[in-house]
Amino acid sequence: MEKMIKVWDAPTRLFHWSLVLLFAGMWFTGEQGGDWLHYHVWCGEAIAALLLFRLIWGVVGSETARFRQFVKGPATIRRYLRGGQAEQPGHNPLGGLMVVALLLVLLVQVGSGLFSSDVDSYTFDGPLAKLIASGLSEAVTGFHKLFFNIILLLVAMHVAAIIAYRVLKKQNLVRPMLTGYQPLQGKPAPLYFRGWPVALLTLLLSCGGVWLLLTRL
Repeated sequence: MEKMIKVWDAPTRLFHWSLVLLFAGMWFTGEQGGDWLHYHVWCGEAIAALLLFRLIWGVVGSETARFRQFVKGPATIRRYLRGGQAEQPGHNPLGGLMVVALLLVLLVQVGSGLFSSDVDSYTFDGPLAKLIASGLSEAVTGFHKLFFNIILLLVAMHVAAIIAYRVLKKQNLVRPMLTGYQPLQGKPAPLYFRGWPVALLTLLLSCGGVWLLLTRL
């Protein structure tokens, strides 16, 4: 018997959709260049805070948000691909692998952006570009621009997987991230969810950590 159960807490869902919006904003402002780069950096700094939040939340947050719940080894992934693993709440092993990949590439992209410079007009630099030589900053900028294509590839794979699950397996992966509820068979064990105070404290620590990094270096 299929039953709707809560699998995603509000902080995880807010992180997800905030990241989507900021990523779109970072893409648009980066393409515009010029004075838009100020907004580009603001989006990047906000994404940095979100990523730090997600890393902490992946350790102390709700059960389905924790890395140990969805980051699996090769054997588990192979078993899932062969259909030998029962459905579980939250991310499946492949989804967990994609989450880790996206977090890692976004960390690299944001980190390189902090040290980048506007090599076309030389009127705008990233917050930490002053810490390295100008030639190295230009090299980092080139990497930053090229590496964005890797992120676009992963995002395209992510969207394609969502569509494939919807068409082939009749599973809607978007709705649970909107509502927090996912249909599951049987009677799954109750899940543990963290309250808002811990989430707000985690967000405060994340924003404070990014602010200290950018203002004290």
